[in-house]
Amino acid sequence: MTTSFQYRAACPDGRIVTGRVRAATGAQAAGQLLDRGLEALEVIEEPAEPSRSSVPRRELAVVFRGLATLVGAGVPLERAILAAERLARGPLREALAEARAGLRDGRTLAQALEARGGIMPSIVLATLAAGERAGRLALTLEQVAAQLELEADLVSRLRHALAYPLLLLTGGIAALLVIGTVVVPRFATLLADAGQPLPPATRLLVAASTVLTHDWPLLLAGTVAVATALAAWLRRPDGRRFVHRALLQTPVAGPIRLGLASTRLARALSAALDAGMPLLPALGLAGAATGDVEVAARLSRARDRVAGGESLASALDAETVLSPLGLQLVALGEEGGRLGDMVRRAGEMASAEAERALATAVGVLEPALVVLLGGFVAFVAAALLQAVYGLRPGAV
Repeated sequence: MTTSFQYRAACPDGRIVTGRVRAATGAQAAGQLLDRGLEALEVIEEPAEPSRSSVPRRELAVVFRGLATLVGAGVPLERAILAAERLARGPLREALAEARAGLRDGRTLAQALEARGGIMPSIVLATLAAGERAGRLALTLEQVAAQLELEADLVSRLRHALAYPLLLLTGGIAALLVIGTVVVPRFATLLADAGQPLPPATRLLVAASTVLTHDWPLLLAGTVAVATALAAWLRRPDGRRFVHRALLQTPVAGPIRLGLASTRLARALSAALDAGMPLLPALGLAGAATGDVEVAARLSRARDRVAGGESLASALDAETVLSPLGLQLVALGEEGGRLGDMVRRAGEMASAEAERALATAVGVLEPALVVLLGGFVAFVAAALLQAVYGLRPGAV
C-alpha cells in the first residue's frame, strides 16, 4: 500500500526542488528520489496515513539479532530469514515470508522488507539499503540489531520508572471518586436534615459531590467529546507540532524529552553513517527516528545549514538539538574523521543524562502525588468536621 510523501531535494547543480512522490515508506520515497538523481533533504508523509501494524522493538531486535548472527556466520540470506521466521509471529512473520519471496524476485533485503509497509521503521530500512549498497550487509544487520535493542531497553526503563507514579495516581483518583460519590453524599444528607447553614468549604465539597453523582452522564459525554476532538487534532501535523513544542518548553519534562529524542536521533544517525550513507540523507532519515515532530523540524533546519556549508556541530548547536558536551563530541568527530563513532557516544551521553533527569523527576513526582492526594483528603475531612462541629446541640 502506497502513501503520498512531500519532499524537498537537492539537484546535482545545487538547486532545491519540491514535489510529491508515492511510496510505501519514507525510505522508499528517498530511494526513488535518489534514482532520479536527487538527494532527499526532507521527506514528509502527508496527513492521510494508511493503517499500520505495530511491532514491538524487542521483537524486531530478536529477529535482527538472529539474522545478524546467521549472515555473519556465512548462512545465505534467504535461509537466514527462514530461520528468523521462527522467532517472529503475526505481522512480522508474514513480512519475513514476503521478504523471502521478494529476494527470489531479485529485490534487495531493504526493498523486500519495505514491501509490507508500516512493519519496519524507516530508519531500519534506510540503514539496510545503505549497508547493501556498501556491500556490508552483515555489519549493517549487527548495527540494526544493536539499535533496536537499545531502543527496546530505553522503552522498558521508561515504563518501569513511570509504573509506580501511574499506579499511585490511578489509586488516588479511584479513592477520590469513592469519597465524592459515596462518603460525601451521606454526610450531605445528614447535614441537610439539620437545617443549618453550612461553612463555605463544606458547601463547595457538597456541590462538587452533587455534580459527580447527578451530572456524571454530562461529565462523561463532555470528556469523551474533548478526548475525541483532542485526538483528531493531535493526528494533524500542526497539532502534534504544537504539543511537542510545548512539551519541550516545559521546565522539567522538556529537557527529558529533548534528551530522549536526541538519543534516538544520535543512534539512528550513527547507524546510518556507519552503514555508509552520506551525511545529508542520513540526517533526513534520522529525523524520523526522533519520535518528536519539533526536534525533527529542528534537525531539518540543521540539515539545511549543513547543505549550505555549515559544520554539523555548528548547525546542531544553532538549532538546539544536542547538549553542549554532545556537540563537542560531534565537533571532534568531524575534525578527526570519526563522526559516526562520536555521534554514537553523544547519543549514549544524552541517554544517560535523560535517564538521570527522569529518575530525579520520578523521585520528586511520587512524594508530590502523595502530598497532593493527602491534601485533598485532609480538605474533605476538615470540611466535614467543620460542618459537624458547627451544629448546635439538639439540631440532629
